[in-house]
Amino acid sequence: MNTKIYVKVLGLTAVLVMGSCKKDYLETRPTTAIDASSVLTSVANATAAMNGIHRSMYMRWNDQGTFGMGTVMLYNEVLGEDYVMSGQSNGWFISFYRWLDHRNANGNAYFPYQFFYRIIANANVLIEGIDKTPGLQAEKDAIKGQALAYRAFSYFNLVQLYGKRFERGAPNADLGVPLVLKPTTEPQPRATVAAVYKQVNDDLALAETLLDAARPRVDKSNFNVNVVRGLQARVALTQQEWATAATKASKARAGFALMTGAQQREGFSSWSNPEWMWGSQQIDDQTEFFTAYLAYISFNYNSTNIRTNPKCISQSLYNTMAANDVRRALWVPVPTAANTVVPPGGNRVAFMNQKFRAKDFANSVGDIPYMRSAEMFLIEAEALARAGRAAEAQTVYTTFMASRVPGFVRPTASGDVLVNLIMNSRRVELWGEGFRFLDLKRLNLPLNRIGSNHNQALAVMMTLAAGSNDWQYVIPQSEINANPLVTQNP
Repeated sequence: MNTKIYVKVLGLTAVLVMGSCKKDYLETRPTTAIDASSVLTSVANATAAMNGIHRSMYMRWNDQGTFGMGTVMLYNEVLGEDYVMSGQSNGWFISFYRWLDHRNANGNAYFPYQFFYRIIANANVLIEGIDKTPGLQAEKDAIKGQALAYRAFSYFNLVQLYGKRFERGAPNADLGVPLVLKPTTEPQPRATVAAVYKQVNDDLALAETLLDAARPRVDKSNFNVNVVRGLQARVALTQQEWATAATKASKARAGFALMTGAQQREGFSSWSNPEWMWGSQQIDDQTEFFTAYLAYISFNYNSTNIRTNPKCISQSLYNTMAANDVRRALWVPVPTAANTVVPPGGNRVAFMNQKFRAKDFANSVGDIPYMRSAEMFLIEAEALARAGRAAEAQTVYTTFMASRVPGFVRPTASGDVLVNLIMNSRRVELWGEGFRFLDLKRLNLPLNRIGSNHNQALAVMMTLAAGSNDWQYVIPQSEINANPLVTQNP
């Protein structure tokens, strides 16, 4: 990771550390920046730097298609089978949909690497120096806990994308990603998948301790102990540690209610929703116009991509929902002017999305969800079912489904049948929120788009066996060129 590290604060709201795979080229103290030594002179400066990391989650990075975590979420969706592209449109994300770009070392396999390592670099500055910064210990603990959570979140995403899947009981000695744990200019080799997961768990454990006693967070862009436990639940689920996943998910969702049926139809773009545990809030003067999550996934923003390529749910997945499932209203099998909203001149396509709403036709602003209590219910239910604790899984699943299906009847199934019920509901519930590719990979499942509404001429990749090399992103060529200790994926 051959780069100098500094923290750039734009208007005291945005941090930007130059990419981990770039060569040295930075000014030491540009007029728009606060470098690491300045960040650590006060808790106020450190807090501004932390706010910058929050802002980096949804700011424009490079071209129109790179808008922080929302871009990674869409990559994870288009690589799956539940998210259907209805048209070629202007081409954004089509190469990912065809399973090409994440295997192109000179293409957009670069962006997640750049994005997460910049967050790590910022977090490392805070983790390394905040204890020596003048200020109240409780405030410093809150900053350090959040920085540790960001580092863990970033490595967890990186190892899932660029490494092989974690297999419980195996050595997991395949190469993951470089572990950079201090501000440094020294190149680092790729650590093993096992080592990366260990670091993720260690960081989250310390973050949980630091944030457990922290004062209430400012808003939902900040980490608190609930969100950290939610991340622990995700990691444990991926590592097939079922008991830990269930326990952490249950603790994580404490205090977060499930939304009502009416709230289901409010557009999934406001963190005032009671289910939202963690997300980014975007306000009008922070609009990125066409460089935004909702500029690609909403049903109403007036962009070429939305007008000519409405995003749809897989028909076969839609049909797994009960007839009275309130989530059916989030997609429309037979759209008309009366039952769907589209931007002016927009296409209407079968099973099109009405889930995500931008502010209006001319404004792509909207909040972005990273974690909801619904996910925690589903993690808990899945983990309990896979652990053979069917009665407990049925109880948790029933509590969740009663908020989605009026009069829901507790299932009597167990084993694989119960797991499949839970997984189908997870796929419906989290559609568009960035989970499907990672779920397929963690469960070692194949890609199968056959028998649904994917257009083979557009999608090209219709099936792919589990475990092939294509399930790993390639390491960006710019990193290979800059770091002699890094080797490429097969």
